[in-house]
Amino acid sequence: MLSVYEQLVERVEHHLNVIYEGVKLDTSYAELSKQLLDTMCIDNNELLIEPKRHHNNWDQKDVMLITYGDSVEKAGEKPLHSLHNFLTEYCGDAINSVHILPFFPYSSDDGFSVIDYSSVNEALGGWDDILAITQDYRVMSDVVINHCSSRSAWFENFIKGEGPGSDFFYTASLEDDISQVVRPRTSDLLRLTKTAHGEMQVWCTFSHDQVDFDFRNPAVLDTFVSIIRQYLDTGIRIFRLDAVAFLWKKMGTSCINLEQTHEVVRLLRTLIEHAVSDAVIITETNIPNRQNLTYFGNANEAHGIYNFSLPPLLVNTLVTGSCKHLKAWLGSMPPAQNGTFFFNFIASHDGIGLRPAEGLLQDHELTDLVNTMQNFGGRISWRTSEDGKQKAYEINIALYDALQGTVKGTDKWGLERFICAHSIMFGLEGIPGIYIHSLLGTGNDYEKVKNTSQNRSINRHKWDYTKLQEQLASPFSQNAKVHDRMIKLLNIRKEQAAFHPSATQFTLQLGDHIFGFWRQSMDRSQSIFCIFNVTDEPQNLRLSDMNLIGTDIWFDLISGHTMSMEDIEYQLTPYQSMWISNIRT
Repeated sequence: MLSVYEQLVERVEHHLNVIYEGVKLDTSYAELSKQLLDTMCIDNNELLIEPKRHHNNWDQKDVMLITYGDSVEKAGEKPLHSLHNFLTEYCGDAINSVHILPFFPYSSDDGFSVIDYSSVNEALGGWDDILAITQDYRVMSDVVINHCSSRSAWFENFIKGEGPGSDFFYTASLEDDISQVVRPRTSDLLRLTKTAHGEMQVWCTFSHDQVDFDFRNPAVLDTFVSIIRQYLDTGIRIFRLDAVAFLWKKMGTSCINLEQTHEVVRLLRTLIEHAVSDAVIITETNIPNRQNLTYFGNANEAHGIYNFSLPPLLVNTLVTGSCKHLKAWLGSMPPAQNGTFFFNFIASHDGIGLRPAEGLLQDHELTDLVNTMQNFGGRISWRTSEDGKQKAYEINIALYDALQGTVKGTDKWGLERFICAHSIMFGLEGIPGIYIHSLLGTGNDYEKVKNTSQNRSINRHKWDYTKLQEQLASPFSQNAKVHDRMIKLLNIRKEQAAFHPSATQFTLQLGDHIFGFWRQSMDRSQSIFCIFNVTDEPQNLRLSDMNLIGTDIWFDLISGHTMSMEDIEYQLTPYQSMWISNIRT
């Protein structure tokens, strides 16, 4: 009978065999396996425990705030300290997790061009500040695994041809077949770089300041395992694998979602789970829906995947007044197995990605959505499609402004539309992630776009903490209205067993103007019917269409009202949300 450690060694060897098949290595899989386990500080001892399979390390109380380390700043105070104060003062128990976007020294892309993975950006604070936040919240850190900064010590050593990192980067030649390569950018893929060994064409999926790693070199994999181990030691428990879909390259292919990439994710999950049993991997794969779902594997790959199709579909629903596409998509989505979850979000530091809507919205509908968002002050980022044409890649806009009106133009329902969007998201199967500027109702930052010349800056406002406190103390400010209603919804949500991330979900058929789904707790004691008017006109809801059990007493958790079964119909006001439960908590 093999020990847990011996079984683990065999499993890691299997992962390595899949990853490096056809790659000539200077070491055996057995030796590399033990090296990786040593790097992750997993010892051969009797205390090593096999992680539980199909086990949920999360429940309905799990809600994540997405923020930069300096989204709130106060003069004379380290931004990470100010962020910690904001979390304590304005999030309280409504939010228990925080995704601090890359907090490392960087050269571009607001942190995603990392210079040094082992250090905290001094402008934000230090590891002691990160550790302090981990004492009160579960922290998600980015692992920018596909590329690093061209100003990193590793790339400087690549140019010199010696030292750590000198063999970390992927190169190609102008004669290689890169015609099928899928990319999210329009810049040249290859960057001409003069090195001590001559001119090299360095692979750059995103920008010429973001140089791609070559994972055919096992030293790159071992280095990232050591990085993850360091983060675990500082209390970080959730790892966002940024741009991981592009990790493995093979000439003559699309260089996206290759089998070796999936196997690297499986290997990292194996190592992380054996090091800290409740640590979690979330893959950031901004790609069409079917491809995104593959990163669950067989509940042996990512614990969570970003629900990238939700933002464009939900925004489209609320600006058109039709939930046809959102309803069809939700009804077709497979439930996440126990041990996995959807990470739901509507807004983030990036824009509203349009690739995940491909095949779900028709071209003319995408065009209408893009035009509507431009009318609301949004910007568009472009990519080069497989046939060489320019296509809209993402919409850059603050969510509050994205929902200020419909395809007909702006109107008076912006706040209600915005709250409706989040009421939908908070009720869905999965764990919700809320961008700090959605929690605060922050609008488009045109000044920052002007200063940076970057479209994405429109939704990356930096709040002066004192001014923010003044706004949140004013009950009639846009920011206070949004914040108070969002926190109220979250406090209701966390008490509902039917909102467990893995609880049953069933899409309701209530026409195109009323969106609805049913959630049932895992012990089947609680049912919640989530009902939403997605239009700017009143809509009549027939209670018989929901098939409520007449012997139960039903409550709208949001308004607190008891439902009268004697009423045949309820009239929903524009963008009204209802969470109709058989249990009042």
